Amino acid sequence: MTDREELAAAQRRLAEAQGRLVAALVAGADLPEGFDRERMRAQAASLIAKRRGIVARIRPDAAIAAGADLAAEFAAYARSRSAPPPDYRTDADDFAAWLRERGRMPQNPPPKPRWWSRLVPEKHH
Repeated sequence: MTDREELAAAQRRLAEAQGRLVAALVAGADLPEGFDRERMRAQAASLIAKRRGIVARIRPDAAIAAGADLAAEFAAYARSRSAPPPDYRTDADDFAAWLRERGRMPQNPPPKPRWWSRLVPEKHH
């Protein structure tokens, strides 16, 4: 085997190991050998909490619908997926759909306020 072939094989093994590690962190797959289970559990929980916070900012209606159960609902949603969506907007919309499927959110979300509505003074009667 040439040096170039050895390097290519090592890069493939590294990519496969990284894929297994990411799957363990974000999708609950089995943890590859050599990693501290407790540290990886803490890191996985941290990543889910980060996603949950971003999703709650993007889709506050979903966070409100989940209410006090937001952390548990989002963790269950995250575990139900084999991999996170490609971006946070998709993650937020998918979480809202997941809540809707479970009857935790209305079928038709409330209309979003127009961007300029914050510039118009409210009318007080």
